[in-house]
Amino acid sequence: MKILTINAGSSSMKFSIIELPKEKELINGYFQRIGLDGSFYDVKINGEKLHRDLDLPNHLVALECIKKEIVELGVVEDLSQIDGIGHRLVHGGEKYKESVLIDDEVLKTCEKFKKLAKLHMPAMLSCIEASKEAFPNTPMVAVFDTAFHQSMKPVNFLYPLPYEWYTKYGVRKYGFHGTSHRFINLEISKHFNRNDLKVISCHIGSGASICAINAGKVVDTSMGFSPITGIMMGTRPGDIDPSIIEYIMDEEGISLEEVMTVFNKKSGLEGICGKSDSRDVEDGIKAGDEKCQLAQDMYTQKVANYVAMYNNLLNGADVIVLTAGLGENSKQTRIDVLEKLASLGIKMDKEANDFRGEFRCISTEDSSIPVYVIPTNEELMIARDTYELVK
Repeated sequence: MKILTINAGSSSMKFSIIELPKEKELINGYFQRIGLDGSFYDVKINGEKLHRDLDLPNHLVALECIKKEIVELGVVEDLSQIDGIGHRLVHGGEKYKESVLIDDEVLKTCEKFKKLAKLHMPAMLSCIEASKEAFPNTPMVAVFDTAFHQSMKPVNFLYPLPYEWYTKYGVRKYGFHGTSHRFINLEISKHFNRNDLKVISCHIGSGASICAINAGKVVDTSMGFSPITGIMMGTRPGDIDPSIIEYIMDEEGISLEEVMTVFNKKSGLEGICGKSDSRDVEDGIKAGDEKCQLAQDMYTQKVANYVAMYNNLLNGADVIVLTAGLGENSKQTRIDVLEKLASLGIKMDKEANDFRGEFRCISTEDSSIPVYVIPTNEELMIARDTYELVK
């Protein structure tokens, strides 16, 4: 089967076609600045990268480009050879604990989750509607970021707020990046040939979250009601005192919406040093920029703090895994995080750490907890779920 995966953002969209059950990726692509000036997309096929500058007013146009590219590049002879489409949806609430085939009832339910994820869900749902137009006869599957975290118990997913806020309005920790954390847990469990591992999965990139997993079940995760909370990120602050909101609204004379825009787009690394991309931060550090160094120290300290907390929660982790943009590619970030975990007896093998984007152990043999780097693959998880439901 050929499965098309779609991972939509508000102004971006990633796609791939993966042949199952071989799990062979045939093509992937990334559309950027959808609905904005200067839009473009890149396609990778057979090791070659193709760049296209094109006006992309909406996601439907992007999907039309996918249709055109996959036929013209010979991935399929015609669109009927696409056997299923898997969509990443950021929020499934408490309703969806696993991936589901998309029908009208699922879409109706997901409409209710827009208010829980205002930045992400509208674009994702519009992308599903666009996919229905572009591929009218192809079954589609929803793969939810929140599903993997639904094994959390109330002691960890409830906030110490009025209990009726949970029962009436669904105020609780949902967690995100679940597709990535699930993939990491499966890969490390397969590596050790164990299903009872206690894993601390660190998805550290522009968006970032830490997850404590025991025998395949999530015990706790750093992101909460929204993707703002937890550790510091590229443009999001992580955990902060909520009274700051009222204070800044009064001091700056700005609205709640404006404050939330700052929290989502102008905080984190961006807020401290004016650079949201970790590569730019590292370049700034090399150039002697003190704010870049401060941002890096803050980021890695907050990652280390959560890892230490989750090691305690798991009563001793069996393994720590680093993944996503920084985890897979930033040698310096890996060093900085592990140095801040020295009190746990964790030791880095600096020679083993000299690489990018591979499955590798980076801790010494006498490290108290082994530390691995595993490239995540959310698209493969989406394709696997889609394949299982469609076949």
